Amino acid sequence: MDRLTSLRVFREVVESGSFVAAAERLSMSPPMASKHVAQLEKSLGARLLHRSSRHLSLTEAGTAWYEQSRRALDLLDAAEAVIGQKSEAPRGQLKVSAPVWCATPRFARVLADYRERYPEVLIDIHLENRKVDLAADGYDLALRATQEPSPALIARPLCRVPFHLAGTPAYLRRMGSSPAVPADVARLGAIVPSYVNLDNLSLKGPGGRMFALRLMPAMRSDDTTLTLHAVRADMGIAFLPEWLIDDDLAAGRLVRLLPDHAPHPVTLFAVYTSRQYMAPKLRSFIDFLGERLGGQPPAAAAKRTLSGQGHATPG
Repeated sequence: MDRLTSLRVFREVVESGSFVAAAERLSMSPPMASKHVAQLEKSLGARLLHRSSRHLSLTEAGTAWYEQSRRALDLLDAAEAVIGQKSEAPRGQLKVSAPVWCATPRFARVLADYRERYPEVLIDIHLENRKVDLAADGYDLALRATQEPSPALIARPLCRVPFHLAGTPAYLRRMGSSPAVPADVARLGAIVPSYVNLDNLSLKGPGGRMFALRLMPAMRSDDTTLTLHAVRADMGIAFLPEWLIDDDLAAGRLVRLLPDHAPHPVTLFAVYTSRQYMAPKLRSFIDFLGERLGGQPPAAAAKRTLSGQGHATPG
């Protein structure tokens, strides 16, 4: 049997969840699809799938083999598309890392619209406030909010994400009043991120003057959603992304502190390992995010966002 076909069959079985669905997508019979996977297991000397009458799941060896073979097939598909041997529609599993604060109705709508346009792409999204190792952890793409993306990765700017210092009206009343100047913030408790250092945070005030900002931790958290809940529970104030709190601000559940002072703007980047031989699923997803989130040509965005200096950010 053709080894490359067997690899494609295995990928389809994993991503579709059944031999029947995989066989249908590849225009072969289910017994033939099963035979391809069995031959692959025989040649590797390892079982790749746990099979039952109702369910398929990957073994430990199958998980490792899927991650490696998936990337190899993506590279082959992208290379063939580049040299014009075929024009392949985006398809397959796309593993994405994104900040926790992307868990919003706004971002969910973007993902739903992408799926509607490209129904053969399965997005496997992991929300975490840490910098994953794209190659070692098997990610196709990471979304990172920063002023200074890693020079070792390709970074495409998608959009600006404003961060606001916010608290509840009840908490501010309990603490006496809302701060009038940045120095007043030190008397308030703050929920601060444990994954980034905010000690050197500064705000730009009226006229462009910079003010140092000192936050007094009331709690540290590595989860932005928990931070929001703690702020809502009148535990303290926090720097939070506008994506996460725009409804709370509009409804008056939260208020912006020092609204005439702002931290350095944060840009959301799509970062990936190489421009060469980009799989159609990766290219289409990045282009779609740029279209839906950025609303500006990528080159113009890059010129504006990459010219600034790096600073610590809360996201």
